[in-house]
Amino acid sequence: MSRPSPDHHTPAAPAASSGRPRLSIPGSGLAKGLAVTLRTMTRKTVTQQYPDAQPELPPRTRGVIGLFEENCTVCMLCARECPDWCIYIDSHKETVPPAAPGGRERSRNVLDRFAIDFSLCMYCGICIEVCPFDALFWSPEFEYAETDIHELTHERDKLREWMWTVPAPPALDPAAEEPKEIAAARKTAEKLSAAARAESTEPESTGPLSTRPESTGPQSTGPESTGPESTGPEGGDA
Repeated sequence: MSRPSPDHHTPAAPAASSGRPRLSIPGSGLAKGLAVTLRTMTRKTVTQQYPDAQPELPPRTRGVIGLFEENCTVCMLCARECPDWCIYIDSHKETVPPAAPGGRERSRNVLDRFAIDFSLCMYCGICIEVCPFDALFWSPEFEYAETDIHELTHERDKLREWMWTVPAPPALDPAAEEPKEIAAARKTAEKLSAAARAESTEPESTGPLSTRPESTGPQSTGPESTGPESTGPEGGDA
């Protein structure tokens, strides 16, 4: 491998980077600015006159959280996983009598308070994702600004009202597999309907029992009516 000679020099830099001033046409900057202005003036405006014109939001917009109270079992998962600790839940336990005689009493959690402080919420959606019973939903509603920060804490009554603004879920793919929950519910409904039909047809199956020969049984024509009492040895002795 040969070493470079001491007389070797690096090639000269191009003329553009040598620090020499560029030649410019007088008035070119003004022409470029006028071209930008003209192009912007002819472009369609995107400014919406809110609130006179409502924005068209995508269906998965994270506006506010709605609560479906009937599905809440007070498992506290949403409050534990919330990174901002903006979900407040209070509950107590009640004893439920046994469903069948001889069964054991059960205890269940009863929801007393469910509130979300939207002044702390960062709309991450973790509470909705971790809920195992689908009690929380996203609503695209966003017009709930308040002048008092304390009013941004929505109690469960107000969270329930947001449920009316939750869009319907998208339709399932016709070729998709039936969800296990729906399949189980359908089988249960079919069993209940079959049991109801069996109960409704039960009197017809027991109808012939009323015409059994019990009423004209052997008691009337049996050996008791013509038994040995009437023709016994006592009558013969008399």
